[in-house]
Amino acid sequence: MPGTKTYRETALVLKKTKLKETDVILTMLAHTGRQIRAVAKGARKPGSRLAARCDLCCIVDALFAKGRNLDIVSQAELIAAPLGAAPSYELLSAASVINDIALLASSEDIEDPFLFAITTRVLELLAQVSSSTQFDMLVAAYIFKVVSHMGYRPDWDSCVSCGDVSVSYISTAAGGSLCASCAHSVAGAEEVDASLFSWLTFYINASFTQLLSTELDAVSATTLLHIAHMWAETHLDTRIRSLEFSLSL
Repeated sequence: MPGTKTYRETALVLKKTKLKETDVILTMLAHTGRQIRAVAKGARKPGSRLAARCDLCCIVDALFAKGRNLDIVSQAELIAAPLGAAPSYELLSAASVINDIALLASSEDIEDPFLFAITTRVLELLAQVSSSTQFDMLVAAYIFKVVSHMGYRPDWDSCVSCGDVSVSYISTAAGGSLCASCAHSVAGAEEVDASLFSWLTFYINASFTQLLSTELDAVSATTLLHIAHMWAETHLDTRIRSLEFSLSL
């Protein structure tokens, strides 16, 4: 409401940035899909209640006070911690990629409830799996789903240049798959095993639960994550270091 100095939001903590000696800037994804940047005063002090409740990937019910440049976190109650109390190194690595993609996909000026729903769901599922293959599958599927939702949906069914259904190459810059003939004239086109094209389509169309009910070998899962990495960096126009690190594990 106009003139309101405080507001309450359910939000997911995506990023924490140190501010001065005791404060933290929290970048959060509200349940409306809007990005919020707010200062949690004293959150770096030993024993701070805000620190425990506003950790990365935690979902909180927070009261914000509007500030001149950044809002202030006045209160915060923990709703859920999807990663659990002691997440593994591999889980944290996968979650970091999810957070970075959500940061790039969200805006302080635009609401998109889909983004909050899909982000919290994939974090919950990441905490329930244990194999690196399943981590790779979930992260890659999340990337393709979110970037497609933003308007950059790839075409894996036929050559984006001539329409030939016999495809064997991909080009993120061209927008999807290519036949062997057209690929020779596209810089950076990469040859891909034909069996992976159906998986690329499945990653976008299937639910996360359906995805986890299927079996995929580790090499193919890593290849698909690599393609998701290229797709995200091309269309979000930025380097995603957390994803580079995840692929190096």
